[in-house]
Amino acid sequence: MTLHADLRLTRGEFRLDLPLTIEPGEVIALLGPNGAGKTTALRTLAGLLPLTDGHIRLGDTLWDQPPKVFRPAEHRPIGVVFQDYLLFGHLSALENVAFGLRARGIRRAEARAAATRWLDRVGLAEHSNTRPRALSGGQAQRVALARALATSPDLLLLDEPLAALDARTRLQVRADLGRHLRDYPGHTLLVTHDPLDAMVLADRLVILEHGRIVQEGPPLEVAQRPRTDYVANLVGLNLHRGHADGGTVTLESGGSLTIAEPATGQVHVAFPPSAVGLHRDKPGGSPRNVWPVTVDGIEAHGHTTRVRLLGDPPVLADVTTATIAELRLTPGDTLWAALKATETRTYPA
Repeated sequence: MTLHADLRLTRGEFRLDLPLTIEPGEVIALLGPNGAGKTTALRTLAGLLPLTDGHIRLGDTLWDQPPKVFRPAEHRPIGVVFQDYLLFGHLSALENVAFGLRARGIRRAEARAAATRWLDRVGLAEHSNTRPRALSGGQAQRVALARALATSPDLLLLDEPLAALDARTRLQVRADLGRHLRDYPGHTLLVTHDPLDAMVLADRLVILEHGRIVQEGPPLEVAQRPRTDYVANLVGLNLHRGHADGGTVTLESGGSLTIAEPATGQVHVAFPPSAVGLHRDKPGGSPRNVWPVTVDGIEAHGHTTRVRLLGDPPVLADVTTATIAELRLTPGDTLWAALKATETRTYPA
């Protein structure tokens, strides 16, 4: 059964207008800046917010279709994992996992047996009698996932499920979560701010801005061809829009770039910050794009340093610490940026 949703909701000045389909076994990651409508979308699917228009349908069963149909959360076959997990502090891990089953009328012994199997499946069999306050963040996340999946839900909603974990724990728990999602036959919606979580866990990305989809597709396609500044920033690319005439693109942000493959009409030009070279003097040599820039900001970025540069066009450049020391970069410095045409990727806007 396919989940079909046309999520339309108006709250004050904000309007959500999100068509969404999720196939069985598919993991959809919903990304967007704060205020884009991600949490609102999740709450409508969960039955915590009624739609003002549109519909939610799983197969032939309607969950929500104003004004006549609204199935509340307790009557929807869903499982939810929240950012802070919301485990019951007075219950053991086993009792937490069994809770959803008991709420659905499963007998105590049967619910506890199923909960035991799920705790073993997530690698926490030895912690069945442990209460949440004695669990690590990663362990609590796995208990919350087991609780959500124990009821065999048709729809699994993951609301920033890894956000509360430290970087080291997150790496392992992300891998564990990916394994469980691959085995889960239902429909999954993952709401996240983290592009790595989305790229690793999802089959398809849906990017939301101001309540509307601005881009969607497989992770690799979105990563290689961002269509908005938010998406470009998300995947770590410089992105400019302009008009192509052969091998030159006149940019809306100012200046022009020579591209590797001739194009015509409105296009996007994308390239990684690592492709931008910085020089004190105007470089010569092989054919390349060269233009003057001013250092606007410098910040650590992983194992490199990211330099924000003003110019025509403005760009981000990732350089080594040695380059920073060699050029003695400080905000306000004037430099030359260089970009080989072969480092750019051009596609229709």
